[in-house]
Amino acid sequence: MKRAVSGVQPTNNLHLGNYLGAIKNWVELQDSYDSLYCIVDLHAITIKQDPKVLRQNVLNVAKTYLALGINPDKSTIFVQSHVPQHAELAWVLNTIAKLGELERMTQFKDKATQHKENINMGLFDYPVLMSADILLYDPEVVPVGEDQKQHVELTRDLAERFNSSYGKTFVVPEPLIKKEGARIMGLDDPSKKMSKSASSANNYVSLLDSPDIAAKKISKAVTDSGSTIESGKDKPALTNLLTIYSLLSGQSIKNIEKEYTGKGYADFKKGLANTVTEFLSDFQAKFNALDDNKVKAILEEGNKKARAIAEAKMTDVKTKMGLL
Repeated sequence: MKRAVSGVQPTNNLHLGNYLGAIKNWVELQDSYDSLYCIVDLHAITIKQDPKVLRQNVLNVAKTYLALGINPDKSTIFVQSHVPQHAELAWVLNTIAKLGELERMTQFKDKATQHKENINMGLFDYPVLMSADILLYDPEVVPVGEDQKQHVELTRDLAERFNSSYGKTFVVPEPLIKKEGARIMGLDDPSKKMSKSASSANNYVSLLDSPDIAAKKISKAVTDSGSTIESGKDKPALTNLLTIYSLLSGQSIKNIEKEYTGKGYADFKKGLANTVTEFLSDFQAKFNALDDNKVKAILEEGNKKARAIAEAKMTDVKTKMGLL
């Protein structure tokens, strides 16, 4: 089977954008790909974390993967920091990455603006570590949201550069971006993606929000001028809400538009809120039913599988570079 690799940071609770933009796609891929899904805790510490909260967040992300349908019998779920070769390969790739390439990364510019008090080297070098996360496992595809495409392009460049210098070593991966849901935007600002680090909690619906809180956030979501329920380039807010509605309900956007013909925003938001809260209730029941010790055992098994692959790749890398 071809291989797919991806991951999510354990910072705060994951939200609908994480699910619809990434994890929903992962669930579908695990039947046709050898899938490895990482919890990227080394990326998370580029922003100051409370150690106790970070540990719990790592466990919560693992539980989220499982509750959303990632099957450990089909996919490998593991923790980045438990596979030391991620950091080791990142250093190797740093020796061939160009300063100008990293300076052009748009996500660094965004993060640097958000965290002016802590613009650290890890934040700047984040894309190289992400490249290591990917290249260690020789995946053909990397299922990511649209905002990560630039990082995968850097990964491809580094793989080709290393292969050119030292011989065929890495598979050059392709980004796999699903058209629908590739980028779920904020409920309070459809020009910016839904984000856990947004200044307002009304930007996103957390997967662990209570149904009442989620419904209130939907009711406050911004809409476009006019009164008809329809998508389009001139209606970014409604297009975003319709995309969420469609992906959660399984209905096409056209059918949802027909359903709300002649109806107003209040009716539409009520229907969307019902769909969102039904999804959250089902997810949270599965999440809360998971036993922590069982989840830790699943992670340890995944860590072992990932380490075996990563160790073999790093041995190959070191040999080709002339490292004893």
